[in-house]
Amino acid sequence: MSTHPVELGGLPVPRMDFDEFLAFGREALIRADVPVIINLPEEIRGLGRDGVAERLGQMRVTLFTEPSNKQNSQRWTTKEIQLSEFFADERYLTDPGTWNRIVSNIRDSPADVNAILGFDAEELFDYRRSLNAANLWISHKGVFTQSHFDELENFNIALQGRKRFVLAPPGFWEYYPRSVRQGFGDKSQAFDFDNFDAARFPRLVGKLAERRELILEPGQMLYLPLGWWHQAESLEDMNINMNFWLKDTKILRRPYVLGVALYTMLFRKLKGVYNYQPAAGSAS
Repeated sequence: MSTHPVELGGLPVPRMDFDEFLAFGREALIRADVPVIINLPEEIRGLGRDGVAERLGQMRVTLFTEPSNKQNSQRWTTKEIQLSEFFADERYLTDPGTWNRIVSNIRDSPADVNAILGFDAEELFDYRRSLNAANLWISHKGVFTQSHFDELENFNIALQGRKRFVLAPPGFWEYYPRSVRQGFGDKSQAFDFDNFDAARFPRLVGKLAERRELILEPGQMLYLPLGWWHQAESLEDMNINMNFWLKDTKILRRPYVLGVALYTMLFRKLKGVYNYQPAAGSAS
């Protein structure tokens, strides 16, 4: 297969300090509808591996496992484990044949969310409303999330480790969605925007000319608008992030996002696929 490697770079991503973000406002940023990196204050760094393990080690979380292949066409598998098991078993972190990541929606445990982040996030993000989420993500080096879009506004905070993101502006047919009927309507047939067949996906070339590329560092927050396509790759041995998914009426202006979101929600319910249900917290 002839491939078209994409050079690093793309259009610049605006940056702002946390005070500027607070003055500008979350809603104004959502209305602006462009990705932004927000630098958190030095005194806000949140917890790393040891702190998270100490606070949430006994919590039941969801482990996602998939083959370590960027072109994998199959859905990941999930199982419930204790978080301490993930940290203790090196196979979850070093098995060259699989990618393993922890994802847990802890929106019903605001004390845990605040402790992990190092600041009070409930008022700022209003994440306890219906359909919103506060997700804890833990992954090892190399874990790759294939190109897709979210049906929710996304604020992603790096606590430990670095992640590389490639972002591309909204669209649907230009990205060659895999299959709405199979619950993959939010995912592109071009799994990896860094390495795709330009002859097979010619419409994608124009969209990726408008891509943004960034490495999210600890102490930074990425605002990723609803409907923007993106992929992510963990760069460090241990990567811990917290993200907030927030619903917004913007979805009404992007009917393909709304349609795919409704179908995917129904598909996951009928198939019993994990759908980021809120988990019980540490009760600390």
